[in-house]
Amino acid sequence: MKKPHLILAALTGSLLFTACLPAPMAFDPASIPAADDLGARNSGTEWWYVSGVLPDSGLAFHWAQFKVNYRGLPYHASHIAVTDLRNNKLYFVENGDQSATFGFPPLSLSQGDWKLVQAAGGGNGKGAPFKLTAGPLDLTLTPAKNAVVHPPGYSGTPETGRMYYQSVTRLDVGGTIQVGTETRPASGQVWLDHQWGDQQPGSAARWDWFGLHLSDGSDLMLYRVKNAKNEVVQVAASHVSAEGVAREVKDVTMTPGRVWTSPSGREYTLGWQVTGENLALDLTPLRDDQELLSKTTSVAYWEGPVRGTGMLAGQAITASGMGEFVGGVLKKEEGGAFTIPLR
Repeated sequence: MKKPHLILAALTGSLLFTACLPAPMAFDPASIPAADDLGARNSGTEWWYVSGVLPDSGLAFHWAQFKVNYRGLPYHASHIAVTDLRNNKLYFVENGDQSATFGFPPLSLSQGDWKLVQAAGGGNGKGAPFKLTAGPLDLTLTPAKNAVVHPPGYSGTPETGRMYYQSVTRLDVGGTIQVGTETRPASGQVWLDHQWGDQQPGSAARWDWFGLHLSDGSDLMLYRVKNAKNEVVQVAASHVSAEGVAREVKDVTMTPGRVWTSPSGREYTLGWQVTGENLALDLTPLRDDQELLSKTTSVAYWEGPVRGTGMLAGQAITASGMGEFVGGVLKKEEGGAFTIPLR
């Protein structure tokens, strides 16, 4: 297993402090967190993630905040990608500011002037709204469902490392998103994730992931985890009902289909066939060219809007959401140049 290397230049040149952090807490699969406890942990790797496809706005986007404890040194990075579906363009910006803060309750994250802050109080009974102000995003996110823990409570394996896994799978969004020189009103629904644990993704852990809103009001989370040999070691899915109850989807398979080669020479599987207990779904991207080449994390990954059609419990459904594929393989080569996780 290759050891991931955080961007040494950032660690040695950008950090304003080098005091050692407490040793990260060990992962304990028997200690599953409360679903709505979204606060920061003392862990090796942690991230918060908001993504959504907004057809009325002609946009898709994701924002991610990363917090890493690497041998006692803290490192922070955040990413925003905005896809302009009307004009077929992708915008990607990063934040490498190391003046990050994390608070809870309520949840409060900041990296420089990029912030995700939850209001105090109970909100609508499903959680208080969040304010996301970061780069081109100026959004209010109001939970439409309660937070859930995805069964069995974490992703990954002892071999690849494991990450606790919570989500608010639907939040109503309002506000604005800047696209180039244009500012558009944002409307629709988005997805929020929080993960943390002892995984140090990169060559040792790769994944294919989907967060999907289904036309019957329910939601579906899918992932495959691969090890350093590019072998699939875990396939899992959870279904969140329209009422907000999460359950495992048994016997799930994710069969790769069409492969796309990016301008950087990496190959990503973009077409997928999913089957499972009472589930059959075909997934495809809205556009292929969604590879992101991160300077703050030295990671190449595909992140973008997807759609699907299929059947759930005997009823026809459509799906809309985001896909993420970490570990695109360079053609004729094994592996890729990336270091810490990224979602």
